[in-house]
Amino acid sequence: MKISRLAWMAYALALIIIVLDQITKAMVINAMPATPSSMLDGFRIAEVLPPYFNLTFVLNTGVSFGMFGGGEARWILSTFSIIVAIALAVWAYKAERRLLAAAIGMVIGGAIGNVIDRIRFGGVVDFLDFSGTGVFPWIFNIADSGITVGVALLILDSFLGERRSKVGVAHEKS
Repeated sequence: MKISRLAWMAYALALIIIVLDQITKAMVINAMPATPSSMLDGFRIAEVLPPYFNLTFVLNTGVSFGMFGGGEARWILSTFSIIVAIALAVWAYKAERRLLAAAIGMVIGGAIGNVIDRIRFGGVVDFLDFSGTGVFPWIFNIADSGITVGVALLILDSFLGERRSKVGVAHEKS
């Protein structure tokens, strides 16, 4: 059972996302004046490019962009994310394209990064705040970015794969 270079690339990218995510979250938590369990949501840590970009602590107990918040679904969301990460790791093992492997790795890394928070804090530490743009009102983190970019790359890979297969069929017919 040999693991391909593409699978190793996906797993390495997942690990990079997890490490960057957890390091940045640790920096945010260390910048807070209290422990995570007593922190107040919406605490402004730093104004980076006011009013467009700030670092603002929020503990998201829901899913994407705070939907289904309240913390009741903590273990269900964690279990679901772990199952998805395992399924994606199996898919990465079978991946035959770089873009697909990269996309899978990013989603795995983002999912595991957020699971670590749910288990540790009961919610996900979010801090990248672009709400001042008036376009994007949510606060997010590196893991969320990995998931979002990874899903976008999965969609792109799907379109490119369909295009490749149509071109291949056209070449076979001529």
